[in-house]
Amino acid sequence: MQSERKDFPGADGQLLSARLDAPDADIKAYALFAHCFTCSKDVFAASRIAQGLAAKGIAVLRFDFTGLGASEGDFANTNFSSNVQDLVAAANFMRAQLQAPALIIGHSLGGAAVLAAAGDIAEVKAVVTIGAPSDPSHVTKLFGDHLAAINADGQALVQLAGRPFTIKRQFLLDAAEQHLNEKVAHLQRALMVMHSPQDTTVDISNALHIFTAAKHPKSFVSLDGADHLLTRKEDAEWVAGVIAAWSARYIG
Repeated sequence: MQSERKDFPGADGQLLSARLDAPDADIKAYALFAHCFTCSKDVFAASRIAQGLAAKGIAVLRFDFTGLGASEGDFANTNFSSNVQDLVAAANFMRAQLQAPALIIGHSLGGAAVLAAAGDIAEVKAVVTIGAPSDPSHVTKLFGDHLAAINADGQALVQLAGRPFTIKRQFLLDAAEQHLNEKVAHLQRALMVMHSPQDTTVDISNALHIFTAAKHPKSFVSLDGADHLLTRKEDAEWVAGVIAAWSARYIG
């Protein structure tokens, strides 16, 4: 397997940091991976799934959203819509420099983002969500007691996963304006929803909402025993194996 750094301009022109994990032999297809909220392309789930897919012949581009990881930009000025735009920019880069993604995968809020972005990437044939919320505004629950301050003062410093992030009111407003159910209903791509019954961050009821809104072909896979971040190596590797087997029917 080969792993190579790639950089490309995001939706607003900032340079976004990416990594391409590719097989040593022939590439069967290209995939695009969206990481979880406030995570990075190098979070365990992203790196292990990408490497697992590369081992099965699928090249995966994973990147840091604007303002996160090694990407340029200010996270405080981003929102769900800008994440979707970054995904489309990543697909445009792949189309120009590699090959457009036939498969798009998203973890947690990244899962919601790929559902929203898939319709703007013509070459996508299959979509996978992992522990995704059915509504982007779900993430605002993480802000807890800071919600009042964000609404009153326009912004607040919020501790997320042990790190401080400035969250602005525009983030809340953008999340509230999303109509993800409509996007899912008109997806017109094969969909696989993966979720753990033990997920304490995003309840599995979200998976039911996504699955119900989608039209066939659609599949649901229970990640029994896994946590939200797929911190156990065997869970991430199993997810990669299932994605590779399932997507082969659609991406060739």
